Amino acid sequence: MAAGVMMAPGVHAIAKGLGDALTPGQIAFFRFSFQFLLLLPLVWVSCGARVPAPTALHALRGFLLAAATVFFFWALNHMPLAESSAIFFVEPLILTLMSAVFLGESIGYRRILAVIVGFAGALIVIRPNFQVVGPVALLPLLSAVCIAAYLTITRGLAEREDARAMQFWVCLFAALTLALAMAVGPHFSVTVLEPAWMTGAQWLILVGLGALATVSHMLAIYGIRLAPAAILAPFQYLEILGATILGVMFFGDLPDGVTLLGIAIIVGSGLYMFGKERKAHRRADGLSRVHEPR
Repeated sequence: MAAGVMMAPGVHAIAKGLGDALTPGQIAFFRFSFQFLLLLPLVWVSCGARVPAPTALHALRGFLLAAATVFFFWALNHMPLAESSAIFFVEPLILTLMSAVFLGESIGYRRILAVIVGFAGALIVIRPNFQVVGPVALLPLLSAVCIAAYLTITRGLAEREDARAMQFWVCLFAALTLALAMAVGPHFSVTVLEPAWMTGAQWLILVGLGALATVSHMLAIYGIRLAPAAILAPFQYLEILGATILGVMFFGDLPDGVTLLGIAIIVGSGLYMFGKERKAHRRADGLSRVHEPR
């Protein structure tokens, strides 16, 4: 999970760099299309004719991931990388709540308190950005809700399905969703979905974006498969570090003091929640060993 989320800011930095020439819907469409093509031979070799048939849940995951990506890429056109990522990071908090409600994972009062504190940190980051760019500052929040729902469904499927096949189907359905959106969007003057002509260099960059996103998502899926989603949620905060570094290096966007305070609160709440969960699991493991038959 840590390796996967540290790669994600690279995907977002590439998308932000392309944002002046290509629309968010177009970038997202080619991202998932190239991911699908890259996964096709891998899934064929590993699964062959035994690839699980797609279900309604695969289609729903594809729709949620497509929507989340467009929302986030759209935000990157107007906001710095670090701020967009920081606002997005209400997602692990939402994921914690969704995992408790839909997956039956236990959640104690300390974790509920950590979630509340984390949301307060997110609001600290949202407020000044909302004053500058308006409702666009809420786009990472919409993206977070979609990703939390996507990961909750993924957690339910990951224990019984091959990670490569899951990613294969989600990329296909995400690409189909975006193809339909780009076909319909321009008729309703939805500019973020209107495609533009691309240069040869842009094609190559999008291939690289698809490859990087594929590796990032595969690592995250394997992580979710091996541990409860609520336990893994704090690891996703590492993405903020990567986003901040890339934002400074390539776009000259250094977060101000208010943003850093909000980020610190979000990360602190996540690390606190992780520490409490780690202790709880150690106690549970100890009790299971005590009661093991000899």
